[in-house]
Amino acid sequence: MIENPTIKRPIPIDEEVKWDKRATLMSRTNKHGHIMASNAAFQEVSGYTEAELYDQPHSLIRHPDMPKVVFKILWENLKGKNNFHAIIKNLAKSGEYYWVITDFEVGRNIMGEVVTIMARRRAVPQYVITDHIEPLYQTLLKLEKIGGMELSNRYFKGFLEKQGKSYIEYIMDILDENRRTEGVSHQDIVFEPVSNTHHTEGNFGDYEISDEIFSEEHPEEESMMQRKSFFARLFSTN
Repeated sequence: MIENPTIKRPIPIDEEVKWDKRATLMSRTNKHGHIMASNAAFQEVSGYTEAELYDQPHSLIRHPDMPKVVFKILWENLKGKNNFHAIIKNLAKSGEYYWVITDFEVGRNIMGEVVTIMARRRAVPQYVITDHIEPLYQTLLKLEKIGGMELSNRYFKGFLEKQGKSYIEYIMDILDENRRTEGVSHQDIVFEPVSNTHHTEGNFGDYEISDEIFSEEHPEEESMMQRKSFFARLFSTN
């Protein structure tokens, strides 16, 4: 869900927020994505006070380097009552950025309707950003400029199919630093740069564009248990 915040968004600067990366940043929104509560760590890193954050749409902290398709998929899943997670580049009040892995958990009423969304965030290892996420997001952004979200969505689907992973498995895999061994490629992903030349429909050089739109299917019970265990470990210590 996209809404304009009532607070003026800052101009981004290419500097990272200095923060305690052992902290867990938490916020709770209503079903429309408006912030209803936040913890002190989230306020400190974002640079906003509790009062400033209250009832603001989460787009307040959205960084322009984030592909729109990531949030489209995110909100489709949350509205579909599915918990979700994503690696996100956020925008602080200062204009600085901070990368986080965010676990979104939907809260439902007795009718099964989504009424709240809890977001828990932890810092992301630099190698994950540099080796995987930034190249992927830069590719998605450039494809969105060429063919809109539909094109980036199809690329994302083809990308995951090529990896042989679901989105959940992909995120868990690149965050599992223990599986990275010295001198051995950890299923490194190479992104060819998107040129600024004109592309005709169906012609995107070496990019593999799926004919289908990406949709994160409801995971099987085994995958859900793996996800639950992984995030329990991720958020177990500060």
